[in-house]
Amino acid sequence: MTAEPAVSTDVPPPTPTELRGAMGAFASGVTVVTGVDSGEPVGFACQSFASVSLEPPLILFCAGHHGRTWPRIRRSGRFCVNVLGEEQSEVCGRFGSREGRKFDGLEWDLSRWGAPALRDVLLRVHCEVHAVHAAGDHDVVIGRVLEVETPAEGRPLIFFRGRFGVEHPEPAVPLWGNGDRWG
Repeated sequence: MTAEPAVSTDVPPPTPTELRGAMGAFASGVTVVTGVDSGEPVGFACQSFASVSLEPPLILFCAGHHGRTWPRIRRSGRFCVNVLGEEQSEVCGRFGSREGRKFDGLEWDLSRWGAPALRDVLLRVHCEVHAVHAAGDHDVVIGRVLEVETPAEGRPLIFFRGRFGVEHPEPAVPLWGNGDRWG
């Protein structure tokens, strides 16, 4: 005999703050998505990144509708996902903030595909925009992979419960304030 699950419509969905806190229990890698707009390098920190398909080679990342950088990258049609190593939290902080010029003093190269390729990252995935799907307050961006590079060895930068690394199981105060956001 199979029991029917009790369905209650009295339970409200989680608030954005509750959902963000709960999803912090899922450890993720950290990337910087880069592109060029009007000759200027642009980029943002992103932890929503995954492989989608091997044939054809596709990846995805999610970018918020309120971000200023993703629309600029989208216009160019090409981008690079730079997977950060555990010693690159400063790079993440630089690209996760709305403040400052993100590429000032940072070593990078323009890839053959026309996007900034950060140095000393674990992985660079060069892509062209294949599809974009609106999903709530974010876009799910599907990228067709043009090339992959693994320029450095090392451990990945992990984001877990509001901080880098998994050594501190208790939740942290948010890393960014004053309207800073990823994606």
